[in-house]
Amino acid sequence: MPKLTPVSWSKLVKRLRELEFEGPYSGGKHPQMRQGDLTVIIPNPHQGDIGVGLLQRILRQARISRTEWLGE
Repeated sequence: MPKLTPVSWSKLVKRLRELEFEGPYSGGKHPQMRQGDLTVIIPNPHQGDIGVGLLQRILRQARISRTEWLGE
């Protein structure tokens, strides 16, 4: 099984949109993306990549499997 790798903020948003999430919307301190009644908090845009640990937490919150994220 391929491993997750760090991703840029724009790639994270693009891939979540491909997986039928809408947004990002402003809300509180961090942007949010929504799919039906599921809301996922994503980090603020910044220069560095989003690390694997944070990506795993976002995917768990979004109920997205690793294979689904990698498009396999």
